[in-house]
Amino acid sequence: MSGPRDRTGTGPRTRPDRRLRARLRSRLRSWRSGGSAAWLRTRKPASLRTAFAVAFAAGAAAVTLLVGFLSYDAAARLVRVDEKSVFSQVVRDLRSQVQEKQFVPADYTSADPDHDGPRDDLTRPTRTEVQILGAGGRIVEPGRPALPVGAAERRIATGAQAGRDTEREADIGDEEYHVATVALGGGRGAVQVAQKFSETEDLLSALQQRTALLAAAVIALSGAGGWWLARRITGRLVRLTSVAEKVAEHGRLDVPVPVAGRDEVARLGRAFDDMLGRLASAVQDQQRLVQDAGHELRTPLTSLRTNISLLKRFDELPPDARDELLADLAGEARELSDLVNELVDLAAGQRDDDPLSDVSLADVAEKAAASARRRTGREITVRTIRPAVVEGRSAALHRALTNLLENAAKFDAGGTEPIEVLVTGARIEVLDRGPGITDADLTRVFDRFYRAATARGLPGSGLGLAIVREIATAHGGHAFATRRPGGGATLGFTVGRGKGGGTGAGSATGTGPGA
Repeated sequence: MSGPRDRTGTGPRTRPDRRLRARLRSRLRSWRSGGSAAWLRTRKPASLRTAFAVAFAAGAAAVTLLVGFLSYDAAARLVRVDEKSVFSQVVRDLRSQVQEKQFVPADYTSADPDHDGPRDDLTRPTRTEVQILGAGGRIVEPGRPALPVGAAERRIATGAQAGRDTEREADIGDEEYHVATVALGGGRGAVQVAQKFSETEDLLSALQQRTALLAAAVIALSGAGGWWLARRITGRLVRLTSVAEKVAEHGRLDVPVPVAGRDEVARLGRAFDDMLGRLASAVQDQQRLVQDAGHELRTPLTSLRTNISLLKRFDELPPDARDELLADLAGEARELSDLVNELVDLAAGQRDDDPLSDVSLADVAEKAAASARRRTGREITVRTIRPAVVEGRSAALHRALTNLLENAAKFDAGGTEPIEVLVTGARIEVLDRGPGITDADLTRVFDRFYRAATARGLPGSGLGLAIVREIATAHGGHAFATRRPGGGATLGFTVGRGKGGGTGAGSATGTGPGA
């Protein structure tokens, strides 16, 4: 018995056939599910310049065609109405003639040598063809061309009432005519007048063709003008897009951005250039932070490794050396932990997740002073003069002021006078009576990891004041440092987003540690 046949009946179905069909079905399902989307992704996007030019040309074409159609229709109506009115006037004049006086067919013949007969009154103002019919509707004098005479015209010619008429349109050769037949009365005959209106239609047809050609020319010029205008408008966008693609492809932030003009495209270019500048500055800051952090971390890590190596001989060390070793390890671990925490705070910078809210600088000063009193044991006083309520992040401002107070306590460790906090509007100052700051250090105390020569023996990483500057900048203000008259230093910062201050001055003074 033979095996199962395939659909064409040419042979048995084999396993490779089934596998091939399975692969084809799988690819078909894959294309249906994601192939069309992939095709759309790989398809070259339409050019904005082309779309703008096509839209411009389409709009101009629509307006041109509409105006052309309306203009032609109005002109055709006027020409046809004028032509009809002229011919109707000729027919009325003829009816008036035959009703006022009894004429015979001979009066309308063209043999009048003086050209002062009733026929001349009809043909002089217009190009009207005339044909004379006698009694019974016979042609006395044919027109040029001969006009058709039918039963209706014969009835008019034999009619007794003068002025009766009939009108119709007739094709004579290749031309079209309006034909009117007016009875002379008394069965004497009739006068036929005709006016060719195919010339008018030819004129209108020529006008139609010229209107179409004009519309085509306007559309072509509109397309060319739209393309030129699109090039001017989108040229800068194309260059700006090219710059963005280079930045995305190579990751370079020093690419020059073309900026020209004062319109929205120019604003976009300037904004993009500023964004690249800020990104480049952020990358440089990040690299410098990593480099400085690596440099600063080496010292405590090296000391830790040295002390850890000494732990191998911990049992051999005398008790005093053991205590000193353990104290060094604890201090180095604490220093390393503080350094890491400050690095994290500094790296967070302006990216604080706390929402903006209304913050009273007087409250910030009181809470920071209370916290610093507990941590340092120093006397800290707070004075306020019209303290402002600002829009900011309370935790960040508290951190900045706490860093200033701890810095003052560190440099004025043996001082007997209280550390002062002065809040004036949106300005916060911390005043101490420490050794002060030299002129060379005034401009650098807020730099990252910078430590003055007199501070290199003191604990700290050199990041506390850098964090103060970052927080002040994030709040639209700036950090500052000056020498205090009578000795000591004044360090502080301002907040730029102020909402107004209080109505008076006040003060609060802490008089003891932990107060």
